Amino acid sequence: MSSSREERAAPTIPADLPDDRLLSPRSLRTGFELVLSRVRGGDLGSLPVLIGLVLIWTVFQALNPVFLSSANLVNLTMQCAAIGTIALGIVLVLLVGEIDLSVGSVAGLAAAVLAVGFVQLQWNLVLALAAAVAAGALVGLLYGFLYTRFGLPSFVITLAGLLGFLGLQLWVLGATGSINLPFDSWIVHFAQQMFLPAWASYVVAVIAAGGYAWILTRRAQQRSAANLVSQSYLEIGIRGGALLVFLLVAAWYLNLSRGVGVMFLFFLLLVVIADFALTRTRWGRAVYAVGGSVEASRRAGIRVNRIYISVFVFCSSLAAVGGILAAARLAAANQSSGAGDVNLNAIAAAVIGGASLFGGRGTAFAALLGIVVIQSISSGLTLLNLDSSVRFMVTGVVLILAVIVDSLSRRKRAAVGRA
Repeated sequence: MSSSREERAAPTIPADLPDDRLLSPRSLRTGFELVLSRVRGGDLGSLPVLIGLVLIWTVFQALNPVFLSSANLVNLTMQCAAIGTIALGIVLVLLVGEIDLSVGSVAGLAAAVLAVGFVQLQWNLVLALAAAVAAGALVGLLYGFLYTRFGLPSFVITLAGLLGFLGLQLWVLGATGSINLPFDSWIVHFAQQMFLPAWASYVVAVIAAGGYAWILTRRAQQRSAANLVSQSYLEIGIRGGALLVFLLVAAWYLNLSRGVGVMFLFFLLLVVIADFALTRTRWGRAVYAVGGSVEASRRAGIRVNRIYISVFVFCSSLAAVGGILAAARLAAANQSSGAGDVNLNAIAAAVIGGASLFGGRGTAFAALLGIVVIQSISSGLTLLNLDSSVRFMVTGVVLILAVIVDSLSRRKRAAVGRA
């Protein structure tokens, strides 16, 4: 994934990014026809991931009825938060066609900074959290500087970072190599024991569905005022109602056990914020444009270097947040924090969720969908008493399938474009 990508075509808004010209029909029938035409043209969006997730859940439920139990799904959601947050940063980097191989080391470094600052140096928790996130941001700033100033490939920069910041993590932890976080601290309580009351989960579901319907309504009104085709209120009502029913049922089912974890809700909030930034801000449009064509973006007046730097900073900052969440859930920071399969799972989640390795295509929700797939595989195989070797092989196969789907859809879109 080199920094030279001038040979690409002019930047386009990807199919995953909401495009009202395609998604805002005047009737439900027209909308259905447009969706079918997009699928035939290779714009599959999140459809393959959703189909794959349904198949995975069906198979594991058939093999072990505990899989879709309320208690297991609560555990699954809590397991998604930390690595899912890291995967969200990977999505941002992939959108500009680059990669970050050091997110695991950065997550481990942030966990070490938190533990040393909070436990050994007796800092205030807020200060320790800020220092940990700032460490991640500084790493991203360093990557952005090296990439834009010297033109080094992101693969090489972040591979060096993987080794270098792993060493820095071990140095920060010191000779003991492990520091426990107090169980009575707020951050550990947040990651392990903080769940929404049942009534609060239903309120959140109503607010989320209402906000979604309001956004669609405002968009339709703006397009109607500009004499552009827009969604009908009937379609908006159906979409909002369907989301409300899904969220209420999900909240009710999770409440049969411990309920909706606040840490998982925090991860969902990060996804929504990232999605808003990518789809509703000038910065987000510039990210997609740079991912489509660097040269065309420069000619359009986009400050490409600033986009690259900002993306690396956000990626490393989110990796630091993910490392903090993982340390808080474990109630400890040690030499294995951020190690193992953290890097692989974060990158695999982003790709499986629909972020293209070729840049310019994907959404923030790719991190959510991808990490649910990854953790579902892990949870299902654990319930079947199969060891990690099988999990690695199955995850690898799913990753290959996701990249094949992305490659075939790109080929299909190219063929349709030439036609």
